[in-house]
Amino acid sequence: MKVAVITVSDRASRGEYADLSGPAMLEALTAAVPDLQTVACVVPDERAAILAALQAQIDCDWIFTTGGTGPAPRDVTPEATRDFIDRELPGLAEYLRAESLKETPHAVFSRAAAGLRGTTYVVNAPGSVRAASLCARLCAPLLEHGRNMALGQGH
Repeated sequence: MKVAVITVSDRASRGEYADLSGPAMLEALTAAVPDLQTVACVVPDERAAILAALQAQIDCDWIFTTGGTGPAPRDVTPEATRDFIDRELPGLAEYLRAESLKETPHAVFSRAAAGLRGTTYVVNAPGSVRAASLCARLCAPLLEHGRNMALGQGH
C-alpha cells in the first residue's frame, strides 16, 4: 500500500522552519502499518500548489495532507481537496474532528475535508504535530479496509 503525506505550509515550503507535522504523520502511520510505501512533500498554502501535489500522488492509495485546514485567510487545503476529489467522505472528516475534540477544544476550527478521487483517498489533517499524529493513528486501522472498498473488493 502506498501513502503520501503533503505538508501545506508557507514557512516550511520556504525553508524558514523544518516541517515537523509531515514526518510525525508518517511516523505514526508506519508505526501502525510497517509495510507502507511512503512519499512526502511540502508545498505552500496555495490552491494551485496543493492541487499539483495531490495530482502528483494520484498513484497512492491514500494521500494525507497536514496544514491549511483552519480559518486563517491562507488556509485553503479543504477547498483544494474538494476541487480534486470526485466524492466527498464527510463521515471520515467528522470522525477526525470528533476524536480531536476529545484532545482540544481548538478542533472546532478545523475545516478539514476527506474524499476519493477514483480509488485514491484524500484526507486533510491540521498542521500541528499533535493533531497530525492523532489523525494518522486514527486513520491507520482504516487503510486496508478503505483501499479494499475503493477497489470494489467489498467488506
